[in-house]
Amino acid sequence: MSRPLLLAIALLTAAMASLFAALLSGTFPISVPQLFDGIFSPAPGVAHDVIWQLRVPRALAAFACGGLLALSGVLLQVLLRNALADPYILGVSSGASLGALAALTLGAGAALMNTAALAGAIAAIIIVFGLSFRRGDWNAYRVLLTGVVLSSGLSALISLTLVMAPQGQVKGMLFWLMGDLSYAGDPLVAWLILAVLTTLGITQATRLDLLGLGELKAQALGVAVTPLQLGIFFGAALATVAAVLLGGAIGFVGLLIPHAIRLLGVANHRALLPLAVLLGGAFLTLADTLARTLLAPQQLPVGVLTALLGVPAMLVLLGRRR
Repeated sequence: MSRPLLLAIALLTAAMASLFAALLSGTFPISVPQLFDGIFSPAPGVAHDVIWQLRVPRALAAFACGGLLALSGVLLQVLLRNALADPYILGVSSGASLGALAALTLGAGAALMNTAALAGAIAAIIIVFGLSFRRGDWNAYRVLLTGVVLSSGLSALISLTLVMAPQGQVKGMLFWLMGDLSYAGDPLVAWLILAVLTTLGITQATRLDLLGLGELKAQALGVAVTPLQLGIFFGAALATVAAVLLGGAIGFVGLLIPHAIRLLGVANHRALLPLAVLLGGAFLTLADTLARTLLAPQQLPVGVLTALLGVPAMLVLLGRRR
């Protein structure tokens, strides 16, 4: 049995286990028989409401968010040919964060906050694209530099917003900046985006492999490089926007997960993309479960848990590989 297939079986099992743990864990105690009864033969009651109205939407949101961040990380790392590329390098997260915090400062509700975050993310994408793609010329290094500079400027504005915000709103803003799935909405749209982008990425896997060798080599082998780069850019941006709107600015997932899969011996994008989605989804679902149960009833920002769990695991993998 090939290594990618073994990894797929292991990660699929881990994904199911993470979702099961997310449904089982919480401040309201639910036993395993109650969980299966609530899923397969739902009857009205407190356990049913807790499972279907609270835990199922949040678990699915966490999995979709993690999968989108991992997928975006894979796409950006092949686009920029940079091992440090992550979903937030385009300035999308900073733009969304600035829009969301500005709306919170003005006392806006959840719907208006999401709208403002979406507007900020789209503005960041337009700025990076407009400055990076000129007269048919696409330069990956210009994309990278533009995204870093824009992120730095927007981060300064975010800090200024936090300083000027009312004291009672600062904690909620900090939670959003560190990642928080407490107010995640319906994850259906995020799941649709994840499924479509993953499918498209798998169909273009051979071209992604060739692009990873370098633009000149890819062109020599018959790849239309510029259209492929544009597709990767907008696909990664769309995945990042969907993840940020669902769970805020959750760090480390898009950077660490693709490298973890590669360190496990998988580099072909036909296997790398779905495996990264599975691992990213399972990882963030587990982190969110721990974030809401470790100090229950108090909840921790899930972005803190992704760092505390992801960094040691990545260091172990790096230490075991040449």
